[in-house]
Amino acid sequence: MNTPARRDGTPDRRKRGAEPERGGAGARDARSAQRGHTTRGAQQGSGAGRGTAQRGAQAAGSPRYGAQSTPTGKKKPKPQRQIAQPTLLSNAKPARRQNVEPAEAAHTKLPSGEGERLQKVLAKAGVASRRAAEEMIAQGRVEVDGLIVREQGLRIDPQHAVVRVDGTRVMVREELVHVTLNKPKGWQSTMSDDLGRPCVGDIVAERIAAGQRLFHVGRLDADTEGLLLLTNDGDLAHRLMHPSFEVSKTYLATVNGEVSRAVGKRLKDGVELEDGPATVDRFQVLELGDGRSLVKVVLHEGRKHIVRRLLDAVGHPVTRLVRTHIGPIALGDQRPGTLRVLGRDEIGKLYEAVSL
Repeated sequence: MNTPARRDGTPDRRKRGAEPERGGAGARDARSAQRGHTTRGAQQGSGAGRGTAQRGAQAAGSPRYGAQSTPTGKKKPKPQRQIAQPTLLSNAKPARRQNVEPAEAAHTKLPSGEGERLQKVLAKAGVASRRAAEEMIAQGRVEVDGLIVREQGLRIDPQHAVVRVDGTRVMVREELVHVTLNKPKGWQSTMSDDLGRPCVGDIVAERIAAGQRLFHVGRLDADTEGLLLLTNDGDLAHRLMHPSFEVSKTYLATVNGEVSRAVGKRLKDGVELEDGPATVDRFQVLELGDGRSLVKVVLHEGRKHIVRRLLDAVGHPVTRLVRTHIGPIALGDQRPGTLRVLGRDEIGKLYEAVSL
């Protein structure tokens, strides 16, 4: 039998009727596709032929459908699926109204060059020198509008900022005035008197002439002497006088008769007066003798002549009455008729007492 020749002239030694190569036409097409060659028959084949080629590609081990077999018979590991990292960019626009802490609202909105540097404000308020104030800021001892400040050179508005050092408020507004007066007996607790009687206004006449508008915290009747606070901070004066803030006031009273312990208990339990019941916070007998007693009365009520009326109701009329304390402020050894400017610590405690 003559051996058929191939197109290039070499003899074709394959036997007729022999089985096709392993994998069939589909496998041959798949391998051709992997090498980048596509046979004309695969391009023009029927739909069934194309399906056979696709299944042949799957059997050949496409990574999408399974692992390929290696010459050693082991399967190649399935490739890990690549997960795209999320994009960190955002096109969201910031809200027009942001929740800003009070301190940021007080400072960061100040235009450049406006306001005063914090260390300068502290120095002007008498807290410390500028250099010492800078050290206090670095140590975290200074807070503005409720936030601790460590930034050097921060500019604030002294007219609105609330500054505290070691938790105590510092008054940085230069125009604020806080003074104590030891009101003498016989003087009126008014800024002027139509009858020409001596009054508090006579003592502070120079300050009033300079444009200061002062409020007296509470009143003392003409026969009562002692501590009277004067300030031009209306909010402070109002809170100090309002009973809801319970700012205590201390009095030393000389009364007729020797006071027994039962009197103190009765005053603490409450005494009915013509305008309603009244009580004292504390009561103490300091001296007894010669038919008189020296007692200390502490209460936070501010009704007119309240101390005199209470002691009279329990049978011990007052012959002399002196107010010695208003909250944390003490009269001390201040002479009658004189003014004293409150110190920084006293002012801070005074504002703290009324939650300002």
